[in-house]
This record gives sequence, structure tokens and C-alpha cells, in this order.
Amino acid sequence: MMNDNVKGSVVRNSVYFDSVLDKWIGNVNGKIVKRSKNRSYVEQKVSELTDNKITFESAVKKQTERDVRFGINTRFSFVEKLVTMVAAGVQPSAVITGEGGLGKTYTVTKTLESNGFKDMSDLENFQVGISISVRKCFVTVKGYSTAKGLYRTLFENNRSVIVFDDCDAVLKDPVALNILKSALDSYGKRIISWNADMRDDDLPRSFSFEGRVIFISNMDQNKIDQAIHSRSMMIDLSMTKEQKIERMEHIAMSDEFLPEYDKVCKLDALNLIREISDDCKEISLRTLISVTKIRANNKDWNDLATYMLTA
Repeated sequence: MMNDNVKGSVVRNSVYFDSVLDKWIGNVNGKIVKRSKNRSYVEQKVSELTDNKITFESAVKKQTERDVRFGINTRFSFVEKLVTMVAAGVQPSAVITGEGGLGKTYTVTKTLESNGFKDMSDLENFQVGISISVRKCFVTVKGYSTAKGLYRTLFENNRSVIVFDDCDAVLKDPVALNILKSALDSYGKRIISWNADMRDDDLPRSFSFEGRVIFISNMDQNKIDQAIHSRSMMIDLSMTKEQKIERMEHIAMSDEFLPEYDKVCKLDALNLIREISDDCKEISLRTLISVTKIRANNKDWNDLATYMLTA
């Protein structure tokens, strides 16, 4: 990397001495990045910038290759396979991450239902006289939960599939994480304990957990505790703007998506979103639903839909 000449002999990614300035010069990709009389300092900075650039370019290349190989619709198909494994008891837990509004919850729920599981969050699915422990069922927990609330949920829904949807508090609280470490372990019996004061609660101080857990979260996957990472299979559904539209197009062609509206309306709505995507406040399934409804119920729909998307 060293070149002890004046500026006329500069090479890329080099350190050289400028006799006019009486300083060592750091050069990265043809650009001067550092000047100093301290040669070691300049060498260090050039080395850091060069290594960081290589690392960054390698990461971008790797991510691009992954995006090409594992497109967004392919990753959603992986979600279906992973949820099926959890439903069958092959895997105790799964974590599905990525920003909201593009079908994570829908995909998980529909996959469980396609495997014969009933949503016990829906009171219509309860049947008197049939124990929850012998039925293929799942429950969905949304919103905030304390560590003790998590303990109760796991106990009351033992042997079921528990879906924590946008319930990120349990992924951040240290006490809740310790409970989850026991609940999600893959080895032997999964004994969960609560040694704090129970007062008048009807909860046991410990129990053997035989259920499965699926987390659906908008959190960045890198912010999820390593203990959960190591015990769960994880799929990241983060998307670029183009991938969001690609996913929406895939969903729009499904007969299950807004079946009361014809495909022409849905495609017209999608094409408008694609056309003005740079100006849209939000791009999600909610966006597509709103524009489809405007398209279907207004003759002069384009301006209204554009206003709603960009105002």
C-alpha cells in the first residue's frame, strides 16, 4: 500500500509523502482522504476505509445475489413450509419478521388452517365438552404482554400453537425472554418456571410446555435476542419498494383477495400504485384495498385515488 513519492506518482489505495506539503497523504480510489505528518495514522485510516469499502461492497453483492435467488414470493412460500413444520411439531418455534401490511399474519393463519388447525381466538370455533389439549388449534395474541401474562398464555394454551402477532414486548423484556428460552428449547422436556410471588393466582410454579410458538414481528431481525435466534427458525420478509409491489401483484391475482371485485379493478389499482410509488405515503395491502374500492365505485377514480395515496 506504500508509495513514498510525490503526487505525480500516486496509485489507488496508497500512502505517499508530499514534499511540497511536507505531509503524508492517504489516497483511496483516486481520492485524497487524509493528510498528516504522522505516517502511521494515515496508513491506519487508509486501511480502515479500504477494508470497510470491501466489506460493504461484499455485503451488497451478497444481499443482491440472495434477493435474486430468494425473491419475496419465494420467501413467503418458505413461511408456509416453516409454519407447517411448527404445526406438525417438527420445530417448536418460528419467527417471521418484516414490516407490516403485506400479508405475514394472513400467510401464517391460512397455513395453519390449511393444516387443519382451528383458530380458537374465534369463539365460534369453541365446542363444549372437547378439551383444547386434544384438538388441533391455535390462538393469536396481539399487542402488549407482560412476562407474567406470557407465562399465563403459555400455561393456558399448552399443546396448542400460539401466534404472537406484533407482541414485541415479550421479545424485549428480560424476564419474558428467560421464560421463552425454556419454552422454545429443542432438547428434552421444556419445563417453564415462575418463582416470583403468585399471590392468589391459580397458576402453578412450573409446568411442562408441549406447545409451539410463532412470532410475527415488525422488528428488525438483527434486534431480536440471540436466545430466540438460536432456538427458532427465522424468515425475514423485509422488502424494497419494488418487492412490495411484486408481492401485491401476486396477492391481487389470488381468488381469495377481495373476491367481490373483479381482477380488472385490482390490476388498475396496482398499476396506479406502481406508477406513483415514489410519491406514495405508504405501500401495503391496505393501500391496494383502498385504491381497488375507489376504482370499483367511481367513474373518475384516478385523481381521487392519487390524492388519497399522496396527500
